[in-house]
Amino acid sequence: MDDRKIQILIDSFWPLLKAGVAFTIPLALISFALGLIVALATALVRLSNWKIPNLIARFYVWVIRGTPLLVQLYIIFYGLPSIGVVLNPFLAAIIGFTLSVGAYNSEIFRAAIQSIPTGQWEAASSLGMTRAQALRRVILPQAARVSVPPLGNSFISLVKDTSLAATITYIEMFRASQQITATTYEPLLVYTEAGVIYLAFSSVLSALQNYLEKRTGRHTVK
Repeated sequence: MDDRKIQILIDSFWPLLKAGVAFTIPLALISFALGLIVALATALVRLSNWKIPNLIARFYVWVIRGTPLLVQLYIIFYGLPSIGVVLNPFLAAIIGFTLSVGAYNSEIFRAAIQSIPTGQWEAASSLGMTRAQALRRVILPQAARVSVPPLGNSFISLVKDTSLAATITYIEMFRASQQITATTYEPLLVYTEAGVIYLAFSSVLSALQNYLEKRTGRHTVK
């Protein structure tokens, strides 16, 4: 590798890392947090006996899981202005990723809640708890522990998926790498460097996920 390429790597590292820390990670955190709220609400509605809300929740999950995230982002950012709804890139990305996280993680929550033995519901009822109290005090804490591994995987995937926000002009890490490539004419070098930084982020998050799994007792031998 010649001196010019080494200098490009050095010069581009901080702008890429800064874009990742300042834009990619916050985008992922905000979208994931909002998505978890949507996911839990959707899961509870789907487990309820409310017919119309249940159908709406099923339709939402079906549409979001059945269409590419890239298409959804394009509809939100480029499509909605045709009906007078104009969003800035950050807000459009937040909405798109939140809806995606909500749909996919609602299935994780639904499966986790359904995995709790019915005896837990019966025990809570015998203590005089209402169904809502049993759900809040007994079922959801157990379901949350069961959900940690798949939710961790979901967040790591979301961090990587934020690169799609570059297509709607949001300047996260991949968008920054595109801008650097446009001036250096070294796509292989710069995109590889961006990939390595994504890999570093994912590795750190995977380590945190393993730690959380151990703390929640997922790997405890009983």
